[in-house]
Amino acid sequence: MYERLRVDRSTTVDRVVDALRSALFAGDLEPGTPLREQPLAEALGVARSTVREAMTMLVTEGLAIREPNKGVSVAILAPAAVADICRARFVLESAGIRAWFEADEAAREQVRAAMRTFAATAKDGADPEAMTETHLAIHRSLVALTGSDRLIATQDSITAEARLALARVDALRQDATQQVASHRKLIRFLERGELDECVDELRRHLAGAEESLLEAIATPPS
Repeated sequence: MYERLRVDRSTTVDRVVDALRSALFAGDLEPGTPLREQPLAEALGVARSTVREAMTMLVTEGLAIREPNKGVSVAILAPAAVADICRARFVLESAGIRAWFEADEAAREQVRAAMRTFAATAKDGADPEAMTETHLAIHRSLVALTGSDRLIATQDSITAEARLALARVDALRQDATQQVASHRKLIRFLERGELDECVDELRRHLAGAEESLLEAIATPPS
């Protein structure tokens, strides 16, 4: 009955979102920059309604904000939010670490796979967007060890706020090898079942992330 049904999985809106997201991560559109429908529509060769839909998706992802009477602009991560984000991440990710033995093998393998993907991506001169995606995938896989879809969704919501700054962190640090080593250390503790040590390492890891995020949002774009 449904054999003839087909869906175009890549719409114009999706492509516009991809283009805007790439511009945000590349720093072409700085935090606080207004996103004007008409100029963007002209630059991208699409209708204003398409741009409007795309901007709504960016707002949902936390990459842009919509303010009454001001329109949409690139999101700015306030310093006060950084500590709270890292605090929340520690609670979620440490819960995943503590669940290592109870997690099913598929969830544990996802942690390993995420680590392999990050290591393959994190080369010198790697694209900041790709670095951020694969980096966050490791931390998401830690939360997934809990087996809770709601906790995973909470992690996604929290990290969405920080994604622009995280991309700047990866662009500024230029220390892909060190980042891989740091994450491998976390995973080694997990594999050995040394969960207390893994939680302590996560605490240090997120303290460093907080410092780097604050530096990134304070550093003017080049």
